[in-house]
Amino acid sequence: MLTRAIVRPPATNFGEGLTTADLGPPDYERALAQHESYCAALKQSGLSVTKLEASSDYPDSCFVEDAAIVTTRSAILTRPGAPTRRGEVESIRKVLSNHFSSLSEIRSPGILDGGDVCEAESHYFIGISDRTNEDGAQQLAQLVGLHGCTSSFIDIRQIEGLLHLKSGIAYLGANRLAAIEALADRKEFAVYGPTLVDSNEEYAANCVRINGNVLIANGYPKFESKLRDLGYQTIALDMSEFEKMDGGLSCLSVRF
Repeated sequence: MLTRAIVRPPATNFGEGLTTADLGPPDYERALAQHESYCAALKQSGLSVTKLEASSDYPDSCFVEDAAIVTTRSAILTRPGAPTRRGEVESIRKVLSNHFSSLSEIRSPGILDGGDVCEAESHYFIGISDRTNEDGAQQLAQLVGLHGCTSSFIDIRQIEGLLHLKSGIAYLGANRLAAIEALADRKEFAVYGPTLVDSNEEYAANCVRINGNVLIANGYPKFESKLRDLGYQTIALDMSEFEKMDGGLSCLSVRF
């Protein structure tokens, strides 16, 4: 059972953050409202939510997942692939220090974003991307290996439009993954019986299973129907303003 989440609302200069999407500038007030709904869904799913102050120093900092990987066994501070985001880690360090006696860190020359790390029970899928390099992935594999966990590296650099690994897959529990077509046939996922996300609903792949619920982006009825047919209880959330900034549901919180 997950019990806690760390979030940070978008700052007024949220629209100045990094993005490869071509969806226009985000509406700040609407983003705030969507973030509040997201926090409400976390609480509805049984989590106690710690909300950090918005930081205009780091326009991307509402995407807190990229700054840390937290498991039942350890907390690991990342070294984000975008140099402009590396200062975000310090505020995450402070709050995680309240819950863990020691914190591990990814160190140079390694780079690693939390969005490239998909935890499937005791196995970790680690994406090799423009934001996570082989050195960062190897460091993480060694750190989780100290607790008896295994890892697989998934190179996504040739998949067009995929910023992070978790933009294309999500672990749903019960040895099941959701995956976009470009990833579903990977041999590393074969034993997980991937639930396919249709090509016209790929943004929905970044869903989040929290205890008895699966948070899913609103507006993707085919995928939501598949989840419900599999027995999952879904909570659909409007994510339009975060999608404009390359963000998804998992990006907005660190859950543990």
